[in-house]
Amino acid sequence: MNIDYPTQEQIKELKKLWQEAFGDTDAFWEQFYTHGFAPDRCRCMSLDGKPVAALYWFDCLLEGRPVAYLYGIATAKRHRGKGLCRALLENTHTHLKYLGYAGEILVPAQEELFPMYEKMGYTHTVSIQEYSVAAGQEKAELRPIGPEEFCRLRQTFLPDGGVVQDGDGIAFLETQAEFYAGEDFLVTASREENFLPELLGNAEKAPQILAALGMPEARIRTIGAEKPFAMYHALSELPAPGYFGLAFD
Repeated sequence: MNIDYPTQEQIKELKKLWQEAFGDTDAFWEQFYTHGFAPDRCRCMSLDGKPVAALYWFDCLLEGRPVAYLYGIATAKRHRGKGLCRALLENTHTHLKYLGYAGEILVPAQEELFPMYEKMGYTHTVSIQEYSVAAGQEKAELRPIGPEEFCRLRQTFLPDGGVVQDGDGIAFLETQAEFYAGEDFLVTASREENFLPELLGNAEKAPQILAALGMPEARIRTIGAEKPFAMYHALSELPAPGYFGLAFD
């Protein structure tokens, strides 16, 4: 087994591994590969040159220090149950620490995966509030904004201990969602489903926001403590984040 950055020749196999693990379409992979992928933000475990496990990450900031949001952690089905995921993550811990990252964040795809990641050194540190809301009669005043303004405004809405997300992470998110600002809120709205991946600020405006967006109802994520969400692995003495919101489901 070898763990390293992927080579260009391994990209097609990484795509196959991704689709086997997550069932995503060719279009989704192309969006990720074009806007979110970088070979130096990927660890690839290979056997005889063929990828059997991989993970990716996006650069974030916590208290001004770099942290990695791990994404797309996958092991080939025929190689599961052999400890490859643990070995890949341990290698990633060492590699990211060498690069100067202060910690790692991941969001388990299912709540049943929290115990598995706990055994690998991760601690549940962030919960959120997630609920469904019907549109109201009145429409909120909101305006579409671009990614640069979104990132700037988002920092003003983040609570203490909030993780700053920008760069390629937001470029990738923009392929799936749109950004809007109101007088006292900031919201991300999915293009393909009735879903607001993040609502910061005045969450009581949710019904009016949905009315303005033309959504009869939607699932919403916002700051809260009801649902376990993100896990953290420290690579330094940097305290764990108090909030992490934009996960790329």
